[in-house]
Amino acid sequence: MVARRAVLGDAHVDRAVAGTTPFTRDFQELITAYAWGGIWTRPGLDRRSRSMITMTALVALGHHEELAMHVRAARTNGLTDDEIKEVLLQAAIYCGVPAANTAFRIAQRVLDEMNSD
Repeated sequence: MVARRAVLGDAHVDRAVAGTTPFTRDFQELITAYAWGGIWTRPGLDRRSRSMITMTALVALGHHEELAMHVRAARTNGLTDDEIKEVLLQAAIYCGVPAANTAFRIAQRVLDEMNSD
């Protein structure tokens, strides 16, 4: 939970936890333990690198809601707006221009929100 909060922020994690139901509880426990406790805390890659990889995978798979969340996380993990742009440009080549077009639109909205705060 420490890594999940550090990357996604307390507000997001608190909303996810508050929205947990008896039906989704096991899934929330799984992602907290496995993704955040097992993968995001491994020493082999830093959080910046993990954010770049995660954004690329989300672009490739069209997971737009998760992409918005991970653009915020990328900023938290130290990526600049220009570095996020470069990740999306790279994704355009390997994931497809339509996928990157949507990703740029999502990232622009998120970064505008973050930069206005």
